[in-house]
Amino acid sequence: MPKKIFPFFSYLFHPVFIPIYATLFYLFSNHSYTLNKEKYLVLLQVTVITFLLPILFFFLLRLTGKISSIMVPELSERKFPLIIQCFLLILLVRKSITIERYPELHFFLLGALFSTLIALLLLFINKKASLHMMGLSALTFFVFGLSLHHHINNTFLIILLVLMNGVVASSRLVMKAHTPRELIMGVLLGSIPQIIFLFLWL
Repeated sequence: MPKKIFPFFSYLFHPVFIPIYATLFYLFSNHSYTLNKEKYLVLLQVTVITFLLPILFFFLLRLTGKISSIMVPELSERKFPLIIQCFLLILLVRKSITIERYPELHFFLLGALFSTLIALLLLFINKKASLHMMGLSALTFFVFGLSLHHHINNTFLIILLVLMNGVVASSRLVMKAHTPRELIMGVLLGSIPQIIFLFLWL
């Protein structure tokens, strides 16, 4: 695979897109009984809170010199975006994607919140985990769990996501954005909370 293609996958699976991908799969999988109008409302809420608001905060932080790029390469630059992401995820699971109405998606976002909190705490001891791998590994386990839960055969999609984990990890190495250790830390941070919460709704 040409090295020039690798950055494309880093942007395609940027952490800011992962909640949207998970929501799309949750809402439009075969066993979703949510009405179409409600589906689009849920998708809109997730998009606004996990994508549009973070993008607005990104431009604000960029203007004030707190971060240098959307990939947030420096360890010191990551604290503000992760703190903001934690508050936005808390808002989402408490007010919009509640356990009573959307239990599976609620626990995915709750797992994402715990992953983000741990990633934030690690920054204070100068440890950086790959947020790309954290998000993508969480999405992979969510799709796997939801497929088991609804008895849907999504073997091709799961295999594709596993392959994408490898491709994105390779892209981060090629771009010199992370070390192998940071990639492994990202996978563990993303997958372990999802596996733990999986037992609450599977």
